[in-house]
Amino acid sequence: MAFSQMMLCKVPAAAAAAHYRSFSVSAAVAAIQKLTRVRVVDNSPLGNTPYHRPPKVIHVYTKNGVGKVGDMVLLAIKGQKKKALIVGHKMPGERMTPRFDSNNVVLIEENGNPTGTRIKAPIPTHLRRMEGDYSKLLAIAQRFV
Repeated sequence: MAFSQMMLCKVPAAAAAAHYRSFSVSAAVAAIQKLTRVRVVDNSPLGNTPYHRPPKVIHVYTKNGVGKVGDMVLLAIKGQKKKALIVGHKMPGERMTPRFDSNNVVLIEENGNPTGTRIKAPIPTHLRRMEGDYSKLLAIAQRFV
């Protein structure tokens, strides 16, 4: 009887120890980094024709390798390499900045001009105040949040 009482005492302790184990997730998990799938939100012909693989990020042009709104990335899309600009991401940012349901990008050319003529998704308004030349991108945007 003493053995069964000892087993009863140890089982809940082991279960309680397993219950309290947790792991931490860094903030970069929901941010845009290498191999992140993105959604092209402009009307460029390369981004809108259906293809069996979604566009993926293969390089982020930042120091730490994590992209936020306004950063440039290099995409692998339909067997080609294209530059893109991040216009929305899932990761929550600073206060009063929107959080999107998907990671949105706009395809741009080498000189910084957007490839498409319209942007179908809303663009964050704080992109206006950021440094960088986003005037052509803001001109073709239809909605702002």
